[in-house]
Amino acid sequence: MTERPIIVMKFGGTSVADEQGRAALARRVLTAIEAGSAPVVVVSAMGRAGAPYATDTLLALTEGLPADAREHDLLVSTGEVVSAVVVAHELRGAGVDAVAFTGADAGIVTDGRAGAAAITEVHTAVLHTAIDAGCVPVVAGFQGIGPDGTVTTLGRGGSDTTACALGVALEAEAVEIYTDVDGVMSADPRTCETAGVLETIGAEELFQMARHGARVVHTPAAELALGSGIPLRVRNTFSDHRGTHVADLRSYTPAGVATAVSHSEGISRVVVTLPAAEGTAEHMEAQARIYRAMADAGVSLDMFTPAGETLVFTVPDAAVGSASDVLDMLGLAYLVTGRLAKVTLIGAGMHGVPGVMARMARHLAEAGVHILQTADSHTTISALIPAQECESAVKALHEGFGLGLRAS
Repeated sequence: MTERPIIVMKFGGTSVADEQGRAALARRVLTAIEAGSAPVVVVSAMGRAGAPYATDTLLALTEGLPADAREHDLLVSTGEVVSAVVVAHELRGAGVDAVAFTGADAGIVTDGRAGAAAITEVHTAVLHTAIDAGCVPVVAGFQGIGPDGTVTTLGRGGSDTTACALGVALEAEAVEIYTDVDGVMSADPRTCETAGVLETIGAEELFQMARHGARVVHTPAAELALGSGIPLRVRNTFSDHRGTHVADLRSYTPAGVATAVSHSEGISRVVVTLPAAEGTAEHMEAQARIYRAMADAGVSLDMFTPAGETLVFTVPDAAVGSASDVLDMLGLAYLVTGRLAKVTLIGAGMHGVPGVMARMARHLAEAGVHILQTADSHTTISALIPAQECESAVKALHEGFGLGLRAS
């Protein structure tokens, strides 16, 4: 076994899309080797929509034709395989011994769910053999092999999860996620121009950012980082910026009440009238039937709130049809309101601090934002708002909680 510390380095689509990006990737790998590490590289598909091997380009090849879930995964998985082979060639051209692996080759086993598989096991023997031989494995991200031997994919952004899963399985010293921005931002810079790069963020905060709409890392990857405590850093392939260090719970002290603001759009609110009931137990049973039926139909509910004779929850706009079918089948009356958004204030420092919701409500009110519903946890407060007020809400919370002052 190699005595060199393993470091997993994941590179996104823009990092592998052209010769400039791949050359920068090779320099990063060479630097890691010179520092005494044993790199394992994970790659996404090359480029974005319109690029020949980008995931969206591959999907367009069968658009409008009869769908097949197994073949869908087989098709889109090829983008990462192309990247792995090209990057392995690039590294060998730079003098680095490298070899490409598919997810299956790398020992990544999933639960077999097409399009949204979860990694269940990683058999590391093949990768350890390559590392021990002084070789850099280049692994196709976003994919693994199901129990029946078929290729399955992990959902959009799943290469991040591949990297974190390999980091845990290989007992890596760290996982580094390389992209085309300098690190994790305090808000989406396309919505809030004063957003900056966070030097440090807690793993719980990163998970909540991903879960509440920030395009930071794949949500299961953030969950892995949170659960495993593996050191994680988000960096820019093309700059020398230090990036964002993701700290585990034991080593992280939040700088303030809030750390970041996330938002998501394309949300609808559903208000269900529950059947007449004689007591709380019957209402709870009615709610349970709705939850079970929605789960069976694959509809994910958010911000669900029982309120006397009604049940209120939100769903993505794309799931309104399925949710309506379920409620129609159950014979329930309901009202759907669309064109909504959710803005979420995130911060490990808010736990146990009184008045954060009041302060958030004040900042939103001053910006003319109408709060339709709220939900909270130890590290988040979310507000459901009209979609057209989303940008104003993000800016108001970012400024009101001084987040731009703590980000670079």
